[in-house]
Amino acid sequence: MTNDLTTEQIAQHYTAMGHSVDLINSGQPEGLPDEDWADAVSRNVEHLQIMVAKDFWTTEDLTAVDEILRQVEAGDLVVAAAETK
Repeated sequence: MTNDLTTEQIAQHYTAMGHSVDLINSGQPEGLPDEDWADAVSRNVEHLQIMVAKDFWTTEDLTAVDEILRQVEAGDLVVAAAETK
């Protein structure tokens, strides 16, 4: 299925990854509860992990994505585990 993606669709995925990177790098907004921030970071890191594993990337620069994932792996960016209620 990934082989059927158009250049425009790949660009949309790349843009969405950039939004995740920007959100994480911008830091916790003032007034946002810690629990909500942890959830947002967790969901965006998961999104990056899923997307970077896709096989349709060609010449896109994934450096910023790789850096976020490196920080997670090194423990420099803590991602809260999802809670079940």
